[in-house]
Amino acid sequence: MLNKNFFDDISSKISDTIANSPIKDMEQNIKAILSSAFTRLNLVTREEFDIQQQLLLKTREKLAQLEAEVTALAKTMSDDKLPTNDTSTEPVDTDNTHTVD
Repeated sequence: MLNKNFFDDISSKISDTIANSPIKDMEQNIKAILSSAFTRLNLVTREEFDIQQQLLLKTREKLAQLEAEVTALAKTMSDDKLPTNDTSTEPVDTDNTHTVD
């Protein structure tokens, strides 16, 4: 059976070899190229996306609340302007000439 230290030593040697080789430089160059490409694409992080999604949800909730308030106010205003159902048949004395008997 192989010792765990054996694998650790091999892993360490491979890491050292890669760190001191042109592969490490290529890795850094590829990361820089990808980073600049992502910057040009105007990508956002997942965290920024989640924050914007939460803000949008709150905005939609507020909009629904305001729409309900506007609807209620409009209904109240239209109810206030409706004509009353006055069914009396007595004429209205507008010139104050009515005499009391």
